[in-house]
Amino acid sequence: MRLSSLATLLLCVLLSNPAGAAQPNLVLQSDFGLLDGAVASMKGVAVGVSPDIHIYDLTHQIEPYNIRQGALRLAQSAEYWPAGTVFVSVVDPGVGTERKSIVLRTRTGHYFVTPDNGTLTFVAPRLGIEAVREIDEAVNRMKDSEKSFTFHGRDVYAYTAARLAAGVISFEQVGRELPAQVVTIPHQAARYEDGVVYGNIQTDDGNYGNLWTNVDRATFGRLGAIHGDTVRIKILKSGVEVLSLDAPFVPTFGAVEIGKPLLYLNSLDSVSLAINQQNFASTHGIGSGPEWSIQIRR
Repeated sequence: MRLSSLATLLLCVLLSNPAGAAQPNLVLQSDFGLLDGAVASMKGVAVGVSPDIHIYDLTHQIEPYNIRQGALRLAQSAEYWPAGTVFVSVVDPGVGTERKSIVLRTRTGHYFVTPDNGTLTFVAPRLGIEAVREIDEAVNRMKDSEKSFTFHGRDVYAYTAARLAAGVISFEQVGRELPAQVVTIPHQAARYEDGVVYGNIQTDDGNYGNLWTNVDRATFGRLGAIHGDTVRIKILKSGVEVLSLDAPFVPTFGAVEIGKPLLYLNSLDSVSLAINQQNFASTHGIGSGPEWSIQIRR
């Protein structure tokens, strides 16, 4: 008996993906923006390696050259992707220089293809470093791109990541193994001391202007504050106080009136500051980065 065309198509699909085998995921991040064809070129290279790759965008709106911001966005999102996902992060002000091009494999089974310039500062300890390899460009570089020195995102990272995701190469075939460590950017660790929690303002959340700190739940918990308690907050820039205010510790924005400040634990389980339905960062002129610090007490 002849199979119908629909049944034939279904059979082909099942045979091409036996037992629901996982398809390779490739996630791209950069500071390229979307005004030109840079991102599309990277995707084209990946599809050229294997049309079966599923390509997703983390973001391409990282502030130009802002490695810290790129590092934070990776830490914000990577763990929610399945093991085996390959990330490409290209925030690379040192493109064409002596900085290494690497692939990190984490203990969770994720891969990160990137310049070793601090991009992995926060995600590496969060997911754990299993191994690091330097990309061997004699093997893992797009054909006929050897004379190009300014677009490693396309010529090296997208190409290597696609080969790794598609199973064209193994992790061991990326290149020589390096010590299990990555370059980190300067950052202040959160701590509790004499009734005060100290931390760093890492970034804002983009659209809403909520401030995200590196103070985790455990460190903040040492204050003993519970929902409804008012805490005293100081924000400093390079050690100089910029803002002092009191705010309630609450579970979410709607727990306070519109226009009122609050302290809450964000989606990464870290202390954050907000104004309900307003922009905390612009209202108070607060930035982020290593020079911006926070102190919290009861």
